[in-house]
Amino acid sequence: MTQSVVVQVGQCGNQVGCRFWDLALREHAHVNKRGVYDEALSSFFRNVDSRRSGEDPCVLGGRIQHLKARAVLVDMEEGVVNELLQGPLREVFDTTQLLTDVSGSGNNWAVGHMTYGSAYREQIVEKLRRAAEHCDCLQCFFIIHSMGGGTGSGLGSSVLGLLEEEFPDVCRIVTAIYPSAEDDVITSPYNSVLAMRELTEHADCVLPVENQSLVDIVNKIRHMSDGRTGAGIRKESSISCGRGGTEKPFDALNNIVANLLLNITSSARFEGSLNMDLNEIPMNLVPFPRLHYLVPSLTPLYTLADVNIPTRRLDQMFSDAFNKDHQLIRADPRHSLYLACALMVRGNVQVSDLRRNIERLRPSLPFVSWNKEGWKTGLCSVPPVGHSHSLLALANNTCVKPTFMELRERFSRLYRKKAHLHHYLHVEGMEQSFFSEALTSLSSLIEEYQHLDVSHTRLEPDAPRLCIAT
Repeated sequence: MTQSVVVQVGQCGNQVGCRFWDLALREHAHVNKRGVYDEALSSFFRNVDSRRSGEDPCVLGGRIQHLKARAVLVDMEEGVVNELLQGPLREVFDTTQLLTDVSGSGNNWAVGHMTYGSAYREQIVEKLRRAAEHCDCLQCFFIIHSMGGGTGSGLGSSVLGLLEEEFPDVCRIVTAIYPSAEDDVITSPYNSVLAMRELTEHADCVLPVENQSLVDIVNKIRHMSDGRTGAGIRKESSISCGRGGTEKPFDALNNIVANLLLNITSSARFEGSLNMDLNEIPMNLVPFPRLHYLVPSLTPLYTLADVNIPTRRLDQMFSDAFNKDHQLIRADPRHSLYLACALMVRGNVQVSDLRRNIERLRPSLPFVSWNKEGWKTGLCSVPPVGHSHSLLALANNTCVKPTFMELRERFSRLYRKKAHLHHYLHVEGMEQSFFSEALTSLSSLIEEYQHLDVSHTRLEPDAPRLCIAT
């Protein structure tokens, strides 16, 4: 059985990670009624003997287990991590796998990447190695962080580079939370573009998630619950990771991202008739090394506080997965070009249902001429708790281009005025060339997507191809 390690960096990364562990335990307890440590649990948890270690046990399905999450938690402000350690999941985290500071990164990529990345390099490497040593067969590192702040973007991208350096053969999948245009961190465009250069160069694939898209989805869910007879929120599923289990303002948004992680890891955690290894995602969906940004789409839409809305028909679920309202970034995939697509289905769904819906949708989805059969599919027999089935679509689609163009424009508006630049340049090791190089990297990425769009529009199947990933 393969194992994966989750690396949570910064406030956002640790809050989303907390929701993932909470929901994962909930799913395993729902399936594993006897509370026995099995292969499914070993994929993201390890079992320890608390009688020797002095650690407190946690409960799974009413039976005592000594589970520790395969996780490394890093934050340069100690508030969020300390809150996790005082909350209901405190026994799940190994305290030797936590790294905190007190001053934070001041919403400055350079402080997170240069200052803390250098100061804590050896400690981070040691914690990553220790997490890897607890795995029998390490398959993947999941990195969760935000792009707009200082620690998430700066130290998060530094950790990504360390993973490539220390574990070059282990898949690196990044879940990156992008700020909205109305973000209250004025330097977030700088931080995001500087971090994007690192993600483009060092990640195997990136799942971009926009804050504004999450807000739109949560509002849609609330509207659905208000507009349906008998719909409502199940109180027993409204769980928070903080002290006292109280809901926080961003919990609903974080729950959406946690559900994304639950779906993408479902085949690694449970059995299925057509399981998909995590390293098969970049292998099958990334034909060009740099174009590894995969647009996630979830259906049905729900948060941790599940909405009691009747399940939609199976065929409608597949249609929804290609609807922009179900995407975690604001873009329209049907008006852009597909390079490849993965469908990860959970629940009582047959292979025949999967094939039938692919054939039904195929004519309406514009795929590149040289990869018309670019579909990867996975079937996991265990659905999310409270649902009969669910679907995660991961699309390598040129529709990410407008999102990156908007980010570039916001960056350029600041950079043209050299606004707030001095905050970065006073950091040791930071030079102004980092800004121009990051902007060049982003512009080059946009041009590569544009090249594919133009080639498809002109119907030039023999147009020069980019360097194909090996």
